Amino acid sequence: MTILDRAAQDELIVANLPIVGYQVSMVLRRLPAHVQREDLASAGALALVQAARSFDPDRGVPFTNYAAMRIRGAIIDELRSADWMTRGARQKTRAVREFEDMLTPILGRCPTDAEIADASGTEIETVRSIRSLPESQMVSIEANAGLAATLADSTASPEERVLVNEKLRVLTVAVNELPEKLRVVIQGVFFEGRPVADIASELGVTESRISQLRTQALGLLREAMDAVFEPMRTPKRPEKPGVALRRRYSYIDAVVDRAATG
Repeated sequence: MTILDRAAQDELIVANLPIVGYQVSMVLRRLPAHVQREDLASAGALALVQAARSFDPDRGVPFTNYAAMRIRGAIIDELRSADWMTRGARQKTRAVREFEDMLTPILGRCPTDAEIADASGTEIETVRSIRSLPESQMVSIEANAGLAATLADSTASPEERVLVNEKLRVLTVAVNELPEKLRVVIQGVFFEGRPVADIASELGVTESRISQLRTQALGLLREAMDAVFEPMRTPKRPEKPGVALRRRYSYIDAVVDRAATG
């Protein structure tokens, strides 16, 4: 791990200060007038400083992208702070409920247990257990911060809608950036509801291969979402990645670039 010296860090902070104002402006456009710009800007500026102090150039992620995601995350956290739920409750339902809520408006229907399990990387038994909870219990568990409550409740706060819309926006970007064959599979299976046999025939592959491509695409989508919202949790990239890894990193970088520029 390589950390820049303080002078280099300070240069990054000064050079990238406009990112704070840009990200704050993007969020404020969708919020009511009572939300204070100064509060969001303060959270964003602190995130910029923290990004510069912890930035590792050896990871291969451009600082502007890394900082933009840290700043955006800090602004969203600032908006969510009043509605924060307990860590334990969020961990119990986060993966399943977030992917259900992200897939539902895109698919135009409620996703199946198997689709959510594939998308979230969760055991299908866990998905079934969480989705089988009574609605009243689920609302209680997720309080007002859960994405399911946000989409289901027309009275959700503007702050909550910003969070949901941001994740949906990035997910849409990630789907659009997929390699053509993977994108055809994801769009055909999830967006258009086409039979797997038809997609297999179109691509000239077997139905089992379609299942493999779907799993591969969902894995890429998860990595891209993590790179945008949890950049420091992504594994360090090897100095000399193979062809497959270079393609994977190229895809993730494209998603991060587009997400960062709005």
